[in-house]
Amino acid sequence: MRFPRTFTSTAPNRRSPSSRRGLLAALLATCVAALVLAACGEKSEDDSSASDKLSLTLDFYPNPDHAGIYLAQKRGYFRDAGLDLEINSPTDPAAPIKEVAAGRADLAISYEPEVLLARDQGLDVVAVAALVDTPLTSLIWLGDSGIGGINDLRGKTIATAGIPYQDAYLAAILDRVGLTTGDVETVNVGLGLLPALLSGRVDAMLGGFRNIEGVDLRLRGRNPVVTPVDQLGVPPYDELVLVAQGERLESDSESLRLFIAALERGTAAAVADPAAASQALAEAAPGVEPNVLSAEIEATVPILAGREDRPFGYMDAEKWRAFIAWMRDNGLIESLPEPTEVLSNDLLPGEIPE
Repeated sequence: MRFPRTFTSTAPNRRSPSSRRGLLAALLATCVAALVLAACGEKSEDDSSASDKLSLTLDFYPNPDHAGIYLAQKRGYFRDAGLDLEINSPTDPAAPIKEVAAGRADLAISYEPEVLLARDQGLDVVAVAALVDTPLTSLIWLGDSGIGGINDLRGKTIATAGIPYQDAYLAAILDRVGLTTGDVETVNVGLGLLPALLSGRVDAMLGGFRNIEGVDLRLRGRNPVVTPVDQLGVPPYDELVLVAQGERLESDSESLRLFIAALERGTAAAVADPAAASQALAEAAPGVEPNVLSAEIEATVPILAGREDRPFGYMDAEKWRAFIAWMRDNGLIESLPEPTEVLSNDLLPGEIPE
């Protein structure tokens, strides 16, 4: 229960005892009314103390994948839900999930493989909603590279971000055509995938997102060939998920539920008005070229919309089960958890299908 503000007068007290009693009665009535309003869930628009503070750590710097978040923030949807949201960007994309596990962040955006790796390491984290329920990670080469298909990668140089499970992606992709990672040269370029490809240092790259790097290359007139990894032999998975501490789901989940509902509202608004989403994101990520940002948003909002026959944020347990098995079969994790151990659809708005 929240308590009303305390009013203090700085004027000299020249009132008579009866007038002071009248003032005390009026103040008491005001306090009672405020308590009643608080009990009914009413919050003053200019009273930040009436909001529950909630921290969200992104998976990376603000980008089109976060369009629904920033439009919801700009339009006050989180505030409408009684939430005072703090959005943080990490310097290390692997850090957010650890922040949640340690209780230093309420929510984080991460990736399904990262959730499974964290659980395998004993971290108490659970995916509570999917922001993007399909792979964005892609194998990309340029139109003038002379590469006509995966077979043509033999002897080529491929840039990677040095992420172990993406190395497993590459091995699976090559295996489909009878190649191995020994038939190609891989270069770990960290976050420099795009510069490595544009400079000609490498012939292809694995790890760029089809809705971001793929769009950027198209706008540059480089005619990229962009193929998501689930079309190349990697099982489908949820690219971006919201992650919370498992213990919190049992003890204090209401603010998380409110966040997801407000995010659904912001995502629907972004899908309906990509220009508004672009403007909201431009304010959060100054310096990005407006035409590039607009094109990336246009490519992203249909992905954020999800499926009409599923609630916003829905995660398919059987799809997760297949990906969990793939991770274990490829030596990325040792355990084989049930999907219900690593994900929960319980906080999602709407009816969950059987």
